[in-house]
Amino acid sequence: MSITEQFMTHDVQNQPTPLRDYNVWEVDTPLREAVEREGGGWAADHLSEYGARAGSDLLDAGYAANENKPKLRSFDRYGRRIDEVEFHPAYHDLMRASMQFGMNGFAWRNANRAGAHVARAAVMYIGSQADAGTGCPMSMTYAAIPALRHSPELAEKWIPKLISPDYDPRPIPMEEKAGCTIGMGMTEKQGGSDVRANTTRAIRQEDGSYAIVGHKWFFSAPMCDAHLVLAQAEGGLSCFLIPRILPDGSRNAVEVQRLKDKLGDWSNASSEVEFQGARGELVGEEGRGIVTILEMVALTRLDCMIGSSSQMRQALVQAMHHTRHRKAFGKLLVDQPLMRNVLADLALEVEAAIALTLRVARAIDSAPRDDHEAALARIATAIGKYWICKRTPPMVNEAQECLGGIGYVEETMMPRLYRQAPLNSIWEGSGNVQCLDVLRALKKEPETREALFAELLSAKGKDAHYDAELGRLAQSFEDVATLEFRSRQVVERAALMLQASILLKSADPAIAAEFCRSRIGGEHGLAFGTLGPDAPVELLLQRAMTAA
Repeated sequence: MSITEQFMTHDVQNQPTPLRDYNVWEVDTPLREAVEREGGGWAADHLSEYGARAGSDLLDAGYAANENKPKLRSFDRYGRRIDEVEFHPAYHDLMRASMQFGMNGFAWRNANRAGAHVARAAVMYIGSQADAGTGCPMSMTYAAIPALRHSPELAEKWIPKLISPDYDPRPIPMEEKAGCTIGMGMTEKQGGSDVRANTTRAIRQEDGSYAIVGHKWFFSAPMCDAHLVLAQAEGGLSCFLIPRILPDGSRNAVEVQRLKDKLGDWSNASSEVEFQGARGELVGEEGRGIVTILEMVALTRLDCMIGSSSQMRQALVQAMHHTRHRKAFGKLLVDQPLMRNVLADLALEVEAAIALTLRVARAIDSAPRDDHEAALARIATAIGKYWICKRTPPMVNEAQECLGGIGYVEETMMPRLYRQAPLNSIWEGSGNVQCLDVLRALKKEPETREALFAELLSAKGKDAHYDAELGRLAQSFEDVATLEFRSRQVVERAALMLQASILLKSADPAIAAEFCRSRIGGEHGLAFGTLGPDAPVELLLQRAMTAA
């Protein structure tokens, strides 16, 4: 008998099998409860069908699409300018499923049903766990609908195709497609978030269209069928729709200079472009571009909350799966006391994130019919976007650490999640922008403060830590002279109180009490895994992931 026959050289032991063939919807108790609570329970079968794919073939497609980044093809083989972005087939599979299940249009196709935006939020939450890159074009396509309604002729032509379940990536006129996507181009080199500093010009033509001349430093998803952009017209900063392909089949005068070499979001393309007299159509009125586009931004900020919550959820799922199947020092990792503290703390963070995210989705859903919900949506979207997106990078990193060294290896998905984690805190306005928007809403729309505190007061009397913080939070808004300087702390506390109020009214009492004790009462360290010995660890772990 040879030495290699006497001693096995590669017998894989004490390693989990890759997580696959599970239903993302069915194993997620906090998600299912939140969807039901906020009015989207009627979509459960639809969400389960998507969940089954997000945990199987779409999960595989997510790996492939991120391993094969998009490439810019500026010219065809004979030198003609084409400005086409080439994607791996897996990305098209992900986009096809995203539109089929309604990440772009489910809310609008079901607009007559209460909870439609809640159900659509769950669609995005599920799909983003397979791949987050499709969220960019899908979010912009979903969010463009209110902006386009400022121009009835454009709305009649474009909206049916933007809410369609049919995906068609071909570079052909929108008139020849059953379904279309739309992107955004707001940011310029000299301005960043200060879009009033934009220099791109819009020159009105005799036929009523505009010639757009200038540049965009970030031009999201350049493969979309059209983009909404801001440009300076004679009447001031205005919003324009710029189609990628003109009705005669020719390419619009939008030259893609390069694709951004990004930290993460590898499956999706972002670009820099120059407008060489591109044809654009005015959306809304001249000089009202910011007002027009803000309706779109409100929805894309909700999607930042959804995307970040989804990334935290997938990181938790990967950590739970790994620790359930790997032993150390004679026990499964999930049975080790300190690991249980970490996992339970991560699970508590995800419970609070999805609770607030879907509460904001309900506020947006109800806003057209309810003044309180409309005011709450205006302020809670910025509060939630700030806090949930801020929590994602450290949370994902902690989950990554649960896997040990292999968590630093691409095949586990954790590096992809970690690279993706900071994006939503930057996209659609950084943390400072969100805090300033909260202050602006409080100053210019007093009803937003009334809505915020009405929401918080509805949970008063349910927890001593909560009640004490409620008084302190109200006082923190009073010193106006220093409020901007302190606004990050104030918005953070408001976000935690909003999360606590939802949990106190709807979650298991032990979970709500632990959230108040650890996040509001100060009985928590600066790192995850610092819950007290009385925390409901077993309950949190049971809810975190039903057996796949």
